[in-house]
Amino acid sequence: MKRVVITGMGIWSCLGTSLEEVRDSLFSGKSGIILDPARKEAGFRSGLTSLLVTPDLKKELPRPQRVYMPEPAQYAYCATRDALKAANIDQDYLDANEVGLLYGNDSTADAVYKSVAKIIEKHDTMLCGSGAIFQSMNSTVTMNLGVIFHLKGINLTVSGACASGSHAIGLGSLLIQNGLQEIVVCGGAQEVNMAATGSFDGISAFSTRENDPTRASRPFDRDRDGLVPGGGAATVILESYEHAVKRGAPIIAEVLGYGFSSNGDHISSPNVEGPARSLEMAIRRAGIQKKEVGYVNAHATSTHVGDANEAKALFRVFGERSVPVTSTKSQTGHEMWMAGASEVIYSILMMKNDFIAGNINFENPDEDSCHLLIPGSTIQRHFDTFVSNSFGFGGTNSTLVIRNV
Repeated sequence: MKRVVITGMGIWSCLGTSLEEVRDSLFSGKSGIILDPARKEAGFRSGLTSLLVTPDLKKELPRPQRVYMPEPAQYAYCATRDALKAANIDQDYLDANEVGLLYGNDSTADAVYKSVAKIIEKHDTMLCGSGAIFQSMNSTVTMNLGVIFHLKGINLTVSGACASGSHAIGLGSLLIQNGLQEIVVCGGAQEVNMAATGSFDGISAFSTRENDPTRASRPFDRDRDGLVPGGGAATVILESYEHAVKRGAPIIAEVLGYGFSSNGDHISSPNVEGPARSLEMAIRRAGIQKKEVGYVNAHATSTHVGDANEAKALFRVFGERSVPVTSTKSQTGHEMWMAGASEVIYSILMMKNDFIAGNINFENPDEDSCHLLIPGSTIQRHFDTFVSNSFGFGGTNSTLVIRNV
């Protein structure tokens, strides 16, 4: 089996639009969460959301390309552009070689809403615009990235709810391990708009701690009252170790293990057994001992049941307060389809800079989180191996084990 390494990273996040900005935000405990008055005016129970910079692509891409790109594809383009540059991959290389693409995405709600609204308003389907179909399809991100960057390998959208980005990286690593691809562009993208999150608000999934938005996302804390929606995009370039060395690529980290499972249970309420099996599988496939894990980036979204069951799973796998555990969602909110990819980047930035970002707003443990070692503020800590958990609706679970190089 071939070794799989990460040779480039790019991100478009509420914590920043460059790796340096994001690193500094993680270290300082900065929150990217705000109260959006427009959501309250629209009838949302919660007006909380993360705040993202809108990309301006007019100087980079011609209009015939931009017209096919909904919000998540724009974020994904920016993240992928930067990741390829970081990996020393230019357009000449992409044109001459077979580079794959696996990207997590599970909605294009805003594009669908706008096109249907136009039909209803104008009573004429032709007035949707020529880009409507390509913006509305769930595969819009990979569709756009594949065309813009002229990618010739596998081209596939991974739709696995909030584990989408993590599954994309895991599946990319399997393709490389088995010699089916030498390089795969992997990541996840999430739109940040009212159309994408209205139904979540409707089932009371969101925090209503609106008086202090930066303190609303409280993973593992006893007083958590729901998640905060976030988004953006994150891209990592996966490559076989031999190929990376041959072309002199910068090697950042190695994907040691990918674990997955399905809960086979309730469509929205997670259990303990599924996540625990995903964790055990990832560690087993990584070929390491549990004591080698220096940090766990938890899925924990700030919901009562989800955080409690993940805490139980982590305790079952690692034991009492044995490894530092934090959820970067305390700073970013829940980045959903993007989260599995962005949290790998967040964790690598910590690993490369010898710190663990604190689980901000963690003030009072509950009966489950009290068994975990959860720092509430940034700690200086060297570690060489971390675990990243991502779980999604329908009971899909993904766990990645990454090692420093």
